[in-house]
Amino acid sequence: MTALEVRDEPFDQVRGEWTGLLATVPAPVPFVTPAWQRVWLDHFQGARTLQLLTARDGERLIGVAPLLVEGDRAELVGHYSICDYMDVVVTPGFEQQFFASLLARLADAGVHTLTLRGIRQWSAALGAVAAAAPAAGFACARDDEALSPSVELPGSWDEYLARLSKKDRHELRRKLRRLDSGGTVDLRVVTEPAEAFELLDTLFHLMRISSHHKEEFLARPGMEPFFREMVPAMAHERMLRFYLLTLDGQPVASVLNFDLAGVLYMYNSGYDPQYAHYGVGLMSKALLLRDAVENGRSCVDFLRGDEAYKYDLGGTDQQVYQLTLTR
Repeated sequence: MTALEVRDEPFDQVRGEWTGLLATVPAPVPFVTPAWQRVWLDHFQGARTLQLLTARDGERLIGVAPLLVEGDRAELVGHYSICDYMDVVVTPGFEQQFFASLLARLADAGVHTLTLRGIRQWSAALGAVAAAAPAAGFACARDDEALSPSVELPGSWDEYLARLSKKDRHELRRKLRRLDSGGTVDLRVVTEPAEAFELLDTLFHLMRISSHHKEEFLARPGMEPFFREMVPAMAHERMLRFYLLTLDGQPVASVLNFDLAGVLYMYNSGYDPQYAHYGVGLMSKALLLRDAVENGRSCVDFLRGDEAYKYDLGGTDQQVYQLTLTR
């Protein structure tokens, strides 16, 4: 197995190639795109050193590992509370070669602990890291980190409903009828940067009044400024699908999603408890699913967390892992 050349390259110099590489990998996720990572770093990098390690075969970019390094410890760019999934980006078929070269480079640089959080169960990193670790002097431990339900989408809404259990299908139809009885229902879909930015205050308000956990999340230092920069940045890259549910013109629920490679990633949401009788929180997500089906999406990923509504809407669990490599 030929070693690849590993370099520490400037973020903006690699950005275009990195974006192109993402188009070649199966199931790319928004949290490893340059657009997301640039904004995250601007708000949360702190004193840690960014090392954007690339692996090249000649001048051909094979892989990108965005790492934050502090002393003899390194970890992927991101934080599990904000970035549901994390990973490297590697040309399919080169995973073990990439990790062998990357880990050798980190060992030579004196890194003793490498933490890879947010690794999905279908990530090629799981097997490639374990296979490459011993030669570089690393032991690799794998731990369950979270469950992340998702639902595969068929070609029609009727097919989707047919896949639900009889009880869940009956409940969903009943709640949709109740919502319709409450007034004029409208689901607005926002994808443009300026319009999405203007909708953020509504989302923040609905998040705060719907859950004290969401209120605490928004109160964390830097969180609102991060959202205000991240949302238009993702919209600019055509990776945003922002839903607003109104009842007789009144905003009652909103769901912020990322839209990438045919998958909607349901990132955050809020609703007005005054309209809880109409189930507006759940119904906003049901209508989102219907819109996703009608617009040809293949999957809705509910991201981390085992909230009951995800399973009521047909979600099935996927495991998320943490890999810890130590020398």
